[in-house]
Amino acid sequence: QVQLVESGGGLVQAGGSLRLSCATSAIIFRSASMGWYRQAPGKQRELVATISSGGTTNYADSVKGRFGISRDNAKNTVYLQMNSLKSEDTAVYYCNANRGGIISYNYWGQGTQVTVSS
Repeated sequence: QVQLVESGGGLVQAGGSLRLSCATSAIIFRSASMGWYRQAPGKQRELVATISSGGTTNYADSVKGRFGISRDNAKNTVYLQMNSLKSEDTAVYYCNANRGGIISYNYWGQGTQVTVSS
């Protein structure tokens, strides 16, 4: 069974920082585009940031300049550094591993809560 194990969520004051981590197996990680999504209460899940297997990044407009996504291919781990956090960043954050093509897959982590107090 594929596992994406997330960590790093918690409670932080507005303006603070958190770093999320998501680890998985090498066979899943190395060919996947990894991403972070979030879902706030009463809202749909939305993209936060993605990073391709080659390192190309993509961000939601709402987090550009504040969040940074990176991947450590030696550790099979993707990170989301979140700075200048706002109350509207409060949500459950989900890690995603996606690969298209002939051998395709789309896996999700269990989610980690991020709460930003104002």
